[in-house]
Amino acid sequence: MAKTIVVTSGKGGVGKTTSTAALGAALAQRGEKVAVVDFDVGLRNLDLVMGAERRVVYDLINVVQGDAKLSQALIRDKRCETLFLLPASQTRDKDNLTAEGVEKVMEELRKDFDWIVCDSPAGIERGATLAMRHADIAVVVTNPEVSSVRDSDRIIGLLDSKTAKAENGERIEKHLLLTRYDASRADRGDMLKVDDVLEILSIPLLGIIPESLDVLRASNLGTPVTMSDNNSAPALAYTNAARRLAGEDVPMSIPGEKRGLLGKFFGRRAA
Repeated sequence: MAKTIVVTSGKGGVGKTTSTAALGAALAQRGEKVAVVDFDVGLRNLDLVMGAERRVVYDLINVVQGDAKLSQALIRDKRCETLFLLPASQTRDKDNLTAEGVEKVMEELRKDFDWIVCDSPAGIERGATLAMRHADIAVVVTNPEVSSVRDSDRIIGLLDSKTAKAENGERIEKHLLLTRYDASRADRGDMLKVDDVLEILSIPLLGIIPESLDVLRASNLGTPVTMSDNNSAPALAYTNAARRLAGEDVPMSIPGEKRGLLGKFFGRRAA
């Protein structure tokens, strides 16, 4: 049965789109069929990171409004045959997304894919709530800075109240993805340490993505970092995060630190 992931955050610029592409590609490289869906209507960027901007004909809004079939809008990745993109509209408004239309699209995607990875717009407006509504799993992306962590805490509250699972009395599975982490800066007090972020948010840690120019280079080339260079530090971190999403028990470590991350950080659950 398909699993639906929403990649979300309260603050913009933390790496949601990069993370959506990287996690989606890593899952697809396992041989599983993956659709990455861009919910950031009006600010479409996932197609750029995926290197498919020139191949967009129809988009999510076209499918929601019945102007195109899902099969017409889905773009198969040329590098991985099990990876597909459903782009957002760059010219429409978020008000064109309807709850009924999104539900129909998600139901159709579930019939044909193993994983659906939704790239949510930042914040708490309509596009974000619709992106998270049908999720089974939430990946909360945050940078190790106070404002980003505080905004993520607000998103966690929405995940526990505004999703279909929450309305049915269930708890959505939530994971923390800490991006742009620099251990030396954290030691100097220039950013929060991993345990500080975990103490505030109290959700399981999925992965720690190190600050690296490899991420920027991959995005500029239109390639998910997990496809650009499998041996780069961020690619390995994203690949391990995808393995954890798939149920594997993968040891956690802090990039840039010699000692491993203690088990109390991995699999940590909210009280």
